[in-house]
Amino acid sequence: MKPNKAIHLKVICFFICLFSQHAFAQNYPNKPIHIYVGQSAGGGMDTLARMIGQKMSNDLGQPVIIENKVGASGMIATEFVAKSPADGYHIIMAPIGNMVFNPILVPKIRYSPTKDFTPISLVSTFPLVLAVNAKQPFKNVSDLVNYAKSNPKASNYGGSGPAFQFATELFKLSTDIPGEFIQYKSTSETVVAVASGDLLFSLVDTGPVIPSLTSGRVKALAVTSPKRLSSLPQLPTMRELGYPQVEFNYWAGLFAPAGTPMNIIKILEKEINQVVAMPEIIKQMESIQVTPTGSTSEELSKLLNDDLLLWKNVADKARIKLPD
Repeated sequence: MKPNKAIHLKVICFFICLFSQHAFAQNYPNKPIHIYVGQSAGGGMDTLARMIGQKMSNDLGQPVIIENKVGASGMIATEFVAKSPADGYHIIMAPIGNMVFNPILVPKIRYSPTKDFTPISLVSTFPLVLAVNAKQPFKNVSDLVNYAKSNPKASNYGGSGPAFQFATELFKLSTDIPGEFIQYKSTSETVVAVASGDLLFSLVDTGPVIPSLTSGRVKALAVTSPKRLSSLPQLPTMRELGYPQVEFNYWAGLFAPAGTPMNIIKILEKEINQVVAMPEIIKQMESIQVTPTGSTSEELSKLLNDDLLLWKNVADKARIKLPD
């Protein structure tokens, strides 16, 4: 084949492919959409997926099926979606753990959060609360920091997984306090350990800690979010107290396999942003202590890359590793 004919053929193939993708996207969706969740039914990610799935189904005119593929801290579901057809019918509700902490901690992980996925939209965000035993005389974060420095053998903290260890190591690096990490099976167990005095402090999510705050067994000193929480308006932010380095939100978002046509990504992006703005969805999400938060695909991509850099730096400095 002559060179100029080969070039013409490649150009023709390119435009045929482009037209086919456009036509495919124009027809989207024409069959059920599957949202995969790497966490157990009834858990936070599953609840979020079912909240938005029903609204998506109503708006898009196709069933939205929630499938739980549990195991390996969410990696089984994430890898499955990474290798699924890039057609917009296989997407994942992924927390920051799936997309940031697992790739940082697992050397031979079989997916890349940046190469194997196209972000669709954020769905929700949530901060952590710095909790201490109510009997401790700490009036603020500085009191806790000073005590931990003066009593290094008594300075311990706990959590139910890497998300809580990463957050607390960031706090330790920012304040130069000591602290030994103790692994617990759940956040509820962690809160009980703080309430009983087995732990000096812990950074925990708001849902499990609020009952202990209400009962007076645990005291909250600060929240990591940029703004105060509507559910705990009296609780200052870390930034307000002079610790701006400990300002962050954790998040959950929707991702599609890399190569999914951008037309389809934008259809789903628009839909998610409409759903999380619905008054009933806002009310439902706030009832489980998360903030409905939409975004563009590009904004979620930037957040993902920023968080990978931030938490990789924390892991390296604090030498965080998976428990044996």
